[in-house]
Amino acid sequence: MNTPIPLLVFAGSTREQSWNRKLAATVGVMASAEGAQVTRLELADFDVPLYNADLEAKGTPRDVIRLKEIFHAHPAWIVCSPEYNGSYTGLLKNTIDWVSSPVKGDPTWSSGTKPFAGKVVGLLSTSPGALGGVRSLSHLTPLLMNLQTWVAPRQLAIPRAAEAFDPDGRLSSEAHRTAVHGVIEQVLWAARRFG
Repeated sequence: MNTPIPLLVFAGSTREQSWNRKLAATVGVMASAEGAQVTRLELADFDVPLYNADLEAKGTPRDVIRLKEIFHAHPAWIVCSPEYNGSYTGLLKNTIDWVSSPVKGDPTWSSGTKPFAGKVVGLLSTSPGALGGVRSLSHLTPLLMNLQTWVAPRQLAIPRAAEAFDPDGRLSSEAHRTAVHGVIEQVLWAARRFG
C-alpha cells in the first residue's frame, strides 16, 4: 500500500462565506477519500502583516516561520484562488512573498525557495462570474513556477459559484466533481513520482 501523500489545501481568501474556502473544503474531503493525508490551512489563523522589508529587518514574524514550516512539510498542495480584478488576491501574494523571503542568518530558512522548490501544486478557482476565476490561475501559474514548484497542467475554474454549490457547500455538478477529482488525482500522481 502506498504511503499517504501529505497534501496542503488552502484558499487565497479569509472571507467567511468565500466560495473558494468552500471549494477548498470540498477538495479536502475528496482528497482524503483518495488516501491523501490532508491538512486544511486557513490563512486567517496566521497573523501576517503586509510584507515590508524594513519590518522584516526587525525580525521575521513567528507566524511566517510557522507558514514556512507547514508549506515545506507538504510535498503537494492544492490552492483555491479567488479572482480579484482579473488576478489572484493580495492576501495570497502577501503570503507567498513572506513565505518565499529568506531569513538572514537562519540556517534553516536562509533560502527563500526552500518551502517551494520541488512541490507539486494543483490550482483551482471559482467565482460568481462566467470565467470562474481562470485569469487568477493564469497569473498564479508563472509566479509559482518561478519559485520552482511543479504546477499541475490540469487546472479548473468553476464559473457561477452561487449555482455551483449545494446548500451544504458541496459541488452540485457531477462534471465539476469529476474535474476537481482529476486535478487531485494528477497532483497526487506527480507527488508520488517526484517524491
